[in-house]
Amino acid sequence: MQIQKNSGPLTGTHDDAQYREVRSRLQEIRDLQAAASVLKWDRATYMPAGGAVARGQQIATLRKLAHDKLTDPALGELLENLRDFERSLPYESDDASIVRLARRDFDRASRIPSSFIATLASHQTETYMAWSRAKPEGNFEAVRPFLEKTLELSRQWASFFPESDRVADPLIAEEDEGMTTQTIQGLFETLRSQLVPLVDAIAERPPLDDRILSQDFDETTQLNFCYKVIDRVGYDFDRGRLDRTLHPFATRLSHGDVRIATRVRPNQLTESLFSSLHEMGHALYEQGIDPALDGTPLARGTSAGMHEGQARLWENFIGRSRAFWECFYPWLQGMFLRQLGQVPVNDFYRAINKVERTPIRTAADEVTYNLHAIVRFDLEVAMLEGHLAVKDLPEAWNERYRQDLGIVPQNHTEGVLQDVHWFVETIGGQFQGYTLGNLIAAQLYESALKIHPEIPVDIERGNFETLHGWLRRNIYRHGRKFTANESILRVTGKPLHVDPFIRYLRRKYGDLYAIAWD
Repeated sequence: MQIQKNSGPLTGTHDDAQYREVRSRLQEIRDLQAAASVLKWDRATYMPAGGAVARGQQIATLRKLAHDKLTDPALGELLENLRDFERSLPYESDDASIVRLARRDFDRASRIPSSFIATLASHQTETYMAWSRAKPEGNFEAVRPFLEKTLELSRQWASFFPESDRVADPLIAEEDEGMTTQTIQGLFETLRSQLVPLVDAIAERPPLDDRILSQDFDETTQLNFCYKVIDRVGYDFDRGRLDRTLHPFATRLSHGDVRIATRVRPNQLTESLFSSLHEMGHALYEQGIDPALDGTPLARGTSAGMHEGQARLWENFIGRSRAFWECFYPWLQGMFLRQLGQVPVNDFYRAINKVERTPIRTAADEVTYNLHAIVRFDLEVAMLEGHLAVKDLPEAWNERYRQDLGIVPQNHTEGVLQDVHWFVETIGGQFQGYTLGNLIAAQLYESALKIHPEIPVDIERGNFETLHGWLRRNIYRHGRKFTANESILRVTGKPLHVDPFIRYLRRKYGDLYAIAWD
């Protein structure tokens, strides 16, 4: 066994043997999880529809096997025996962190029967396929029974943690360790109180012209451009690939295999572009994790919020910046001469940053986006706590959109069926990460600029290493070693708060819309 330099010596041969056994068991668990992830990736990209039932069973089997190994009492005993070993090492050492996180995962997983995991996995595959058929038709009734069962299973999951204050808390903890319903609602209420007047002020200004983005753009050429851009930014294609899918995603199979899937539409250039940049942000995080952590519980992003922070940073703070397009716009013009050859870069920059009240979350601008996420989070909590029945979800969805964004979706395709999350995961813990991610991205980027104010100039010149390297050193390489709250405090010196994000929006959109904020 090669001990990390920051770990210090093991306490003796007995600890040495037990630690080796723990690492071996953890690797087996990760191998099973990775195999299931490969099947999920294929399900969302190339699998024929006829494979859905068998695929659900295959994934369920692998997840059950992984869960059985994770909850094996022998592993729990080994981890318990290593408490003294863990305490003998610095908190931030690799070995102590592996034991600490493995014990945390064991304790949580041991609450959940393996039969439940298998049932949930099989149901999620059936629900995903039902959603993929129902969404284009806007047929909510076709998926309603599946969603009702998902809600039942989500509540059952929460019931395994009876000490929680709120039903959603255990589900939130699965995605954002250290966050609770109460803390998230507090952050979101503060954010919403500042976003609503900001959106209203922009809505009173003349709208920016974005018609240039809705021309006919060849799909293969779009994908080629996305490939060139993310390759230039730093995505390692020797350890990844770019494919098409219905709903964009990124997945880590190992340190040497982190994949991206994006969505392409012929008459909407920004769909593929910003989806690819977003998923690239997720993938850069996973590719940047210290390879020594592969096969351990540390070898993935620390939380949904931190992961979204990386995705939103590259998609918006960088990808929608003027500096970014000073670099890449000549490439884009060259690939779409007929559509963009006579369009100045400033017109393109203004078009991609248009603020508009839209029903589609993934197409929303930076200013309105978080209102979409907050609506979903509130509806999740309401369903879990019994205040909202699934049959009433479409009506509740439309009413919240009317109240918060001043619009009502025209149909269920652009309404309650638009997101895949509730149809492939649990209800609860699925959407808070998006808004937490925006707040995290703003706070991290503000800190990076204080240390490296040259970053925008570097980006304009096509040099992304200053920012990418800063993120690798401070966030990526640690994987899951620190919680999101610990990472934010370590890197920025402050706990997570909304001020950096609001400062960023006011500065950028004040310039774009000629608004002098009070």
